Amino acid sequence: MHRSFGLTGGIASGKSTVARFLEALGAKVIDADRVGHELLQSSNPIHHKVVSHFGQEILEPGGEIDRGRLGSIVFTDPQKLSDLNSILHPSLIARVGELTEELRSRHPRAVILVDAALIYEAGIADCFAKILVAWCRPEQQIERLMAKTGLSREDALRRRASQIPPEEKRRRADYVIDCSGSLEETQAQVEALYPEIKRLAEG
Repeated sequence: MHRSFGLTGGIASGKSTVARFLEALGAKVIDADRVGHELLQSSNPIHHKVVSHFGQEILEPGGEIDRGRLGSIVFTDPQKLSDLNSILHPSLIARVGELTEELRSRHPRAVILVDAALIYEAGIADCFAKILVAWCRPEQQIERLMAKTGLSREDALRRRASQIPPEEKRRRADYVIDCSGSLEETQAQVEALYPEIKRLAEG
């Protein structure tokens, strides 16, 4: 993954929007959240590990994991969140690495971007050439999260608290994209940054 780029940011900070703009410019995007979904499907061995750890009550009637129910369990208990991450992260990181190599072999000069919420939390920042952080004001983050998910304010705050603080991510980033303004303002920042990361990818 060393020649790929990491895109991260706090929950509901505008990260997916930034990924979409980068993809429109030609970047090849790997969505770590989607990879996580695949790992939790009943056809995957990770599914069995998660169910045996958290119990049958996280299952929907059809046998798939109810991610909402699992989320409400792990985000109220830091130890349970840590347990879930220790089950998921090794396979998730390995799979993202495989996907990166597949894309690199097909598109050797492309910007390959891994869109992942927990790059710093998982300790994999050093695996990337550069890290981009999507950022918005903390109050905005909570409002957006509540609007997007229907969570209560208390639950939204709890979910944000489960991640490294946005300011810390911002401080550690190679590039910061401020998503607190309009979509057009965010897009303009992405378009200004893209030639630089394209040059790095090609070099």
